[in-house]
Amino acid sequence: MKTLFLRGLLALLTALLGLSAHALTQPQARAIADGDNDARVQALSEAVAQSGDAALAAYVQAMLDDAVRVTPDRVLILNKDGSAVDAATGTAAQLSDDAQEVTNNNRMRRELQAALAALNLFSPDRAARAAAIKALGDEADESRLPLLDKAYGAESDRDLKQQLGLLRAAVLVASPERHERLEAAQLLAGSGEPATRALLLQRLDAETDPELRTVIAGAIQQIESRLAWGERAGVLVTGFSLGSILLLAALGLAITYGLMGVINMAHGELIMIGAYATYLVQNAFRAWLPGLFDYYILLAIPASFLAAALVGAVLERLVIRWLYGRPLETLLATWGISLVLMQGVRSLFGAQNVPVENPAWLSGGVALASNLTLPYNRLAIIVFAALVLAGVALLISKTRLGLFVRGVTQNRRMAACVGIHTARIDTWAFALGAGLAGLAGCALSQVGNVGPDLGQGYIVDSFMVVVLGGVGQLAGTVWAALGLGLLNKLLEGWAGAVLAKIMVLVFIVVFIQKRPQGLFALKGREA
Repeated sequence: MKTLFLRGLLALLTALLGLSAHALTQPQARAIADGDNDARVQALSEAVAQSGDAALAAYVQAMLDDAVRVTPDRVLILNKDGSAVDAATGTAAQLSDDAQEVTNNNRMRRELQAALAALNLFSPDRAARAAAIKALGDEADESRLPLLDKAYGAESDRDLKQQLGLLRAAVLVASPERHERLEAAQLLAGSGEPATRALLLQRLDAETDPELRTVIAGAIQQIESRLAWGERAGVLVTGFSLGSILLLAALGLAITYGLMGVINMAHGELIMIGAYATYLVQNAFRAWLPGLFDYYILLAIPASFLAAALVGAVLERLVIRWLYGRPLETLLATWGISLVLMQGVRSLFGAQNVPVENPAWLSGGVALASNLTLPYNRLAIIVFAALVLAGVALLISKTRLGLFVRGVTQNRRMAACVGIHTARIDTWAFALGAGLAGLAGCALSQVGNVGPDLGQGYIVDSFMVVVLGGVGQLAGTVWAALGLGLLNKLLEGWAGAVLAKIMVLVFIVVFIQKRPQGLFALKGREA
């Protein structure tokens, strides 16, 4: 630690003396721009190691932009307006006819990009310095050490200073000095980056000192433990996200099958209709309201609900109403309708998947750790599923329509006797379940492909959620969806996706054998 402290102190003194002492000179500019690649790379490395001057950063950027010209007596940078300035002094200059364009091959471009990242370590913008540290993570070597020392001493942000310290330690771990390797290995033990673990594993193979090997092995173990917690958290978050998707897909089925007793094999195609409605709204915004494109999803949500609800209402009025109390015929009829809907979508939109783009505010994610990122679209689906669930619960338990639905479900004849129009309530209830399936399609369009077969991947899982949770029980649907989502992801990491799905199915079959009524059974007069 003493050696690292002295290096940092020396770098701080250098920074205090001023970086302008190592401003870009004409010989340096010429050496970087002209000659064989090895000499140019060497000159670039030396210039970057000696300087944090803004002129050097501008010069490197001009090299990347192919805006540098070499004349017999000076090196010039071309401006966008066609004028030229001296690369070293920045003064205006005349572009002569004998100026030669600088050619950079792929190797030189990589070196220039790394050099620019290194020079950004001294940027006044914190985000630029953070990006430079990240960019140098895979490029840092012993030639960058003087610059890293200088940046470490000049850095005032505590988090960035810690990252720079780890980056310096990653370089020093291969130092010929034993004490530097020891100190670096001890510092790297606090890292949580997979790249650091790979670096230490590589160093462990090359290290011959027994004590150092023990320290490096201990550092690797600490990093692996930290990464393991990130992976476990990632599995839980992914499982919860999958559970939210299953909940959205199963909520509509919880009404049509759980409350009404209709085995609707076209439920997956209603999900698909919601997704295609989202696609059409997206295209409409792109064509007529491009400035508001990032907000198309706000209109796509009600559009997907209404489109699927309308199809569901038509389906109930034309087919389902004649098949109540005949589950086998209902199953066969809705299965045929699902085939018709899929073929209709193929005829209208084609058999290939259609692109649905995330709004800008749903792109990207929150990085909680090096191996754990929470995507914004997944977080939005979790929140959306919670809002939809709350809305359905309030609708069923607190509204007149919900009261009528529960009354017709529990005792159709008695409901008719007290003046409830049971046929109309059947249509409204089925349309509500279909509309919820459309909302699931809208959500799924933000995380996966939209195609004619979209719903086929969720129909079986939706039925499993409803049956496992208990027919007619919203609370059971919630617990079953989240539980199956988590169980799927936990088993996938252990047995693979295919075996995990088989094991979940076996678990549900065994569970239903022991408890046919599901997790939450109807009690008392409701049963």
